[in-house]
Amino acid sequence: MKKILFIAFLSLCNLAFSQSKGTVTGTVTDKEMSGEALPFANVFIKGTSIGGTTDMDGKYTLSVPAGNQTIVFSFVGYQTIEKQIVIKENETLIVNQELGANEGVALDEVKINATVSREKETALLLEQRKATVIKESIGAQELSKKGVSDAAAATTKISGVNKSEGSGDIYIRGLGDRYLSTTMNGLPIPSDDVSNKNVNLSLFNTNVIQNVGISKTYATSSYADQASGNVDIASKEYTKDMFSIGISGGVNTNAIEVDNFRRTTISDDVTFGFHQKKFALQNQMTLQGWDTKKGETPINYGISLSGAKRFNLFNKEWKILASASHSKSSEYRNGLFKAYRSNVLNNSFTDVENFIAKTNSTGYIRVDLKLNDNNKLKYNTLFVNKGEDGLYEQGRNGEGYVFDQDPQENGAFVRDQNFKQTTMFVNQLMGEHKWNKNNELNWAAGYNFVLAEEPNRIRNEVNILDVNSSPLIQFAHVGDYQQRKSSQKIEDTEYNAFIENHWSLGNVADEYEEKPYKLNYGLNFRKKERSFNSLFIGFRAKDFTAPSVDQISETLQQGTNAGLILREQQPDLYQGELLVLAAYTNFDFKFDNKLSGNIGLRFERDEIDMAWNVANRPGRFGSTNRVYESLYPSVNLKYELNDRNFIRFASSVTQTLPEFKELSPFEYVSPTGRVIGGNEDLEKSDVYNVDLKWEFFPSRSQLVSATAFYKQINNPINLTQDQGSSGYFKFFNTGEQADIIGFEVEGKLDLLKNEDEETVLNATANLTKMWFNQDLAPRYQFKGKSESELQGASDFIVNGSLSYSNNKENEFIATLTGNYASDKIYALGAPEDFDNSATLYNDEIIEKGFVTLDLVLSKQIFKGFTAKLVGKNLLDPKIEQTQLVRDLNTLIETNETVLSYKKGRQVSLSLNYTF
Repeated sequence: MKKILFIAFLSLCNLAFSQSKGTVTGTVTDKEMSGEALPFANVFIKGTSIGGTTDMDGKYTLSVPAGNQTIVFSFVGYQTIEKQIVIKENETLIVNQELGANEGVALDEVKINATVSREKETALLLEQRKATVIKESIGAQELSKKGVSDAAAATTKISGVNKSEGSGDIYIRGLGDRYLSTTMNGLPIPSDDVSNKNVNLSLFNTNVIQNVGISKTYATSSYADQASGNVDIASKEYTKDMFSIGISGGVNTNAIEVDNFRRTTISDDVTFGFHQKKFALQNQMTLQGWDTKKGETPINYGISLSGAKRFNLFNKEWKILASASHSKSSEYRNGLFKAYRSNVLNNSFTDVENFIAKTNSTGYIRVDLKLNDNNKLKYNTLFVNKGEDGLYEQGRNGEGYVFDQDPQENGAFVRDQNFKQTTMFVNQLMGEHKWNKNNELNWAAGYNFVLAEEPNRIRNEVNILDVNSSPLIQFAHVGDYQQRKSSQKIEDTEYNAFIENHWSLGNVADEYEEKPYKLNYGLNFRKKERSFNSLFIGFRAKDFTAPSVDQISETLQQGTNAGLILREQQPDLYQGELLVLAAYTNFDFKFDNKLSGNIGLRFERDEIDMAWNVANRPGRFGSTNRVYESLYPSVNLKYELNDRNFIRFASSVTQTLPEFKELSPFEYVSPTGRVIGGNEDLEKSDVYNVDLKWEFFPSRSQLVSATAFYKQINNPINLTQDQGSSGYFKFFNTGEQADIIGFEVEGKLDLLKNEDEETVLNATANLTKMWFNQDLAPRYQFKGKSESELQGASDFIVNGSLSYSNNKENEFIATLTGNYASDKIYALGAPEDFDNSATLYNDEIIEKGFVTLDLVLSKQIFKGFTAKLVGKNLLDPKIEQTQLVRDLNTLIETNETVLSYKKGRQVSLSLNYTF
């Protein structure tokens, strides 16, 4: 009985005590990061066991006994703050606190935590959660787990993003190169390829990447030339003093299985990816050979060095991060290629071979200078040199066919040797200036230079006269340039800058609380200049023969002495200039901690000037000028259902401008023989965007989201097969309007945790489904078809990964990633003869969907030393393009494969040691 009374007494005391409590809540912010929320800070009541840590938004809530208390705020490397508070029964007290660096503690030690976190999945989820625009990012931590080697591969791990194997272009929500924009640290970077608007993201290896972010909705601080989104590469920053060295080796299974891996004769003039031209192009016709060379064993390798150091100079704190890397890889592709014109076979090759050797040299330097607590300067310089030696052959088996070729249609053989070198410099200077607690000015300026060359391209078109009896060949001679050498050079120079001012407005209850309103306004400037030069020199070799396709030099190196006729074409030239001037304002707001957002307006003036002198245009000379001036509004809203659930809405107007290569009438011949040319009559497209998104954050590392979106593109630009006898591909405004409706579903979930509540197994998955429709102008209608899907757009995309970690001291990580993108249109069809468009037409070329699968195994051997085994493209799917072809006699349609190859599996082992 005494025990029962004693227990009852304790229960009543406990009840009385619990009723005499109040609540203390608030937000902890980071003084060293301009007032951003500080996750994982410690908050506790002194002299008690009551306490906890702040969440991803820096928020905390404690239940505290009523009365006088001391609340303590602390964080590693930061000053510990104690505050006297008075807690009243059943009332809530708001206590916000800003934490800064300890006296005597170097600020870089504080920033180590902040900078490293920006490479982590949890920090990027926090950024996504706080952002007003719909933005998704993948950081260095996740890139490492998934074995990603460059920025191009990184983007494909984000929902709604895939990469075309045919062109290498990145597609966001089904929209390709011309519909997106690419920046580095918020500044535009130029393209390295005449065929693309955006830079090849594979040039940016993970040694220079902090994270890759994709903003799928528009805010007025960005350039208006985007429809699907913006890809921004955040370059690496200093985290701590360190030195790291890494080496890797591996193979491509296709390349290593080839008995005779060959290379171009051009590669004799290449050292570590740098080409040194020995002769003028005309002299190379006889002084340089035409036959291929035996290559080395195709072993892939790479080496990287990086280091970082903090020091004081002139009583200022400096931080420097530098990295350098060099890699080489090889590929071998074997397949087929066909082309049809007006439903008639134009050429056919069943034994296409492609030998590819790539080198990439990268140097990167990042300098941070802290003038004082309120003024900071940052400088980036990036150097990239990429070389690609490509040997393309079709018809060696004697079964090649080219319609109407002289001396004969059968036994056609084509060889294309080319070395492409891209050298790129990116230079950026950025400043952050906090004038006072409510006013901050940010600015940046960039100078970029790109040199993209094909210094010596060699092409031969011949006929194997009778493969069954002799390897003897005769040179084809439909034109004067079927035995030719050519050069192409592109120089891009770009200057860009922005300046933006932020004013924090509104009243707050506590000095450390973030003000509810912010007025932002700024200016953008961009000037991009392009110089293009292409020169062809050929031999007219009618009736000339050679012993075999591997002994072409025996005839052609004799030159005019043997009776060959030298043909030199006047160089094809064009100059382009893009000038963009813009002013914008936008307003951030937050009402009652529930509704927040950003509304803005941008005025932008875009001027494109083009002038050309090209052979395929009558009269050769021409020019065009486009000036577009318009207002571009944007609205981004976020409603907080609770601290884990958010609803987002976005709407905007953007544009897509025609590119230099789309406006210039110059025609580029691919190794397969496909010819792509520009169209001087192109006009820009206007784009209207609407997004609605729900986000749920179960924890700091987990996310579930669903998005519905709609885009209307007026005057869409598409690559299509041109009318007429040429059968070439060109860019056209193919109709009045294109509509895109879609939805995305994404999840990042922890599936299994250990006894310490650490995640052992996690999964990420995202799915995108879209519906496309565009009307076709009468000129592009065939077989009664007046509507089409959008060129280059996959209607169904799935990305997923499964990752395991043992969370031990010497961690082991295994990650399996997969991707699927459904069929998409490579090029729209068109009638060849409008009056007979039911039969004389070129149907759409479809790039077939396929699945990729990668596996990454990583093991820390001991502190600082890690081994990683990576297997890419494990399923080795067939890459195919198909086209519906109608037999002109039976009128029966068949689905023909017009291009097919496999890339091979890639296996590599890398070792990295960090001191």
